[in-house]
Amino acid sequence: MTSSNVTINGVVDECRSAGIACAPTGTHLMNAPVDLPAGLGLEIGAEAACDIAIIGSGFAGLGMGIRLKQSGEEDFLIFEKADAVGGTWRDNHYPGCACDVQSHLYSFSFAPNPDWSRMFSAQPEIRAYMEHCTDRFGLRPHLRLGHELRQATWDAPAGCWRLRMADGRRVRARVLVSGMGGLSRPAIPDIPGLDTFAGAMFHSQQWRHDYRLAGQRVAVIGTGASAIQFVPQIAPVVDHLDLYQRTPPWIMPKPDRPISAPERWMFRHLPFTQKLVRTGLYWMLESRVLGFVKHPGLMKAVEGIARRHLVRQVPDPALRATLTPDYTIGCKRVLISNDYYPALSRPNVEVVTTGIDHVEADAIVMRDGTRREADCIILGTGFHATDPLPRGVIVGRDGLDLLDAWRDGAQAYLGTTVAGFPNLFLIVGPNTGLGHSSMVLMIESQVNYVLDALRHMRRERLQAVDVRPPVQAAFNRGIQQKLGHAIWSEGGCASWYIDPRSGKNTTLWPGFTWQFRRATQHFRLADYERWPVRHPAEAPQPAEAPQPEAAGAVSA
Repeated sequence: MTSSNVTINGVVDECRSAGIACAPTGTHLMNAPVDLPAGLGLEIGAEAACDIAIIGSGFAGLGMGIRLKQSGEEDFLIFEKADAVGGTWRDNHYPGCACDVQSHLYSFSFAPNPDWSRMFSAQPEIRAYMEHCTDRFGLRPHLRLGHELRQATWDAPAGCWRLRMADGRRVRARVLVSGMGGLSRPAIPDIPGLDTFAGAMFHSQQWRHDYRLAGQRVAVIGTGASAIQFVPQIAPVVDHLDLYQRTPPWIMPKPDRPISAPERWMFRHLPFTQKLVRTGLYWMLESRVLGFVKHPGLMKAVEGIARRHLVRQVPDPALRATLTPDYTIGCKRVLISNDYYPALSRPNVEVVTTGIDHVEADAIVMRDGTRREADCIILGTGFHATDPLPRGVIVGRDGLDLLDAWRDGAQAYLGTTVAGFPNLFLIVGPNTGLGHSSMVLMIESQVNYVLDALRHMRRERLQAVDVRPPVQAAFNRGIQQKLGHAIWSEGGCASWYIDPRSGKNTTLWPGFTWQFRRATQHFRLADYERWPVRHPAEAPQPAEAPQPEAAGAVSA
């Protein structure tokens, strides 16, 4: 990276002390005015136009924008509802928030950071990295912060998407790229009386840093990836903590450590060494697919490591039994932590497994009638992973709502395009999630697929493309067939990977990341209906195309 990258660590130190992350010294502030290219301003009451509209400024949105810039494309805008970039790394800022994938792999391949401070980076450092990439690659002029998409509707006669923002601003774009992600809408549990609780209550994504937890009786509902990070941080501070557990997670040791100054010097001055580290991490994590998908029986050895970790860290046999899962490791998300189990062994922490009956103004009442008083409730209950968008946000051909197209569960072709929604590209779409490695790898593969689609459309003078329904259906049959034999289906658990409406796993990719990259390497026009560029008065007619090969032309 450029020499300016060395400012990241200093910024992170300041951010940590302030509890936030900010842009590196010398860069544009997030709300500072910038010089905008002509024609890209947005006026309330008028309709602005751009060729490509990107929704969201997480890794997906930023990655798409950066690669467009690198390909020479300037006519695009990135719409972000918040006042800063960062996606999930902006929205999640609870104590202890960190990545569970190694830093050298959880970053763009084209923007390595030699100054990561730890093997597993914390939220402020990741967010600072994203701010740095935004400035380094010149995305500020393309950003539209404070622009929340209310609805995107396909206008067939015009061959474009019409976007309406929450504040009334309107935008016309030929291509729509969604980088909104699947873990953006907090899931609030349906517990009777929850809305009658008189104390403080918030979801982990909406952490209230203004609320003083010291000396309080705190109830934490949920034991997922967020809870295992913030519970160890708040347990020493609160008066008492009740952890309401429905299903215990499998937890592996976290191989974290600081990255030394000599290592950082080496990565900065000998970049190939960092590439070697990244490559080693990549193949180490890819090997996990053998147990997750190919041979689930291999997970028994991994389970043995997790059991030994539990035995070492929890001396109390009764508590250890409470924390031991009854399903095969890998069926649910495998978590990593070195301080979660010790936190649960503290005298002021109690793991509660009796089901919750209802909530009262100052207490949680269990099914056996026990009343447990609380001053604060923290919801570590995850997100709407299988239903990430509300109804009415994306409307395609013939008024088809995306949620209606997905009434039997979300599906897409290569996790990227959906039949009935021309020129819509989903980054981190259905069945692109990973249980073993970095999502940035999948994002980069999808971004490359979109770029190839744009090149084909430009070369063939196409106004729009829409994946053929038989192609999409065949691809997803193949995906579900492979998932049927994976650990997520045969591990004996119920997880958020599975869509409750269809019983299908609509979240995860059933294979290696290199297989996905190979599948998305080329955009096949034969898989798509096509509309040529036309005079505005002409009615749109799909171009003739050879029939695709029988389904599943791309294998997982």
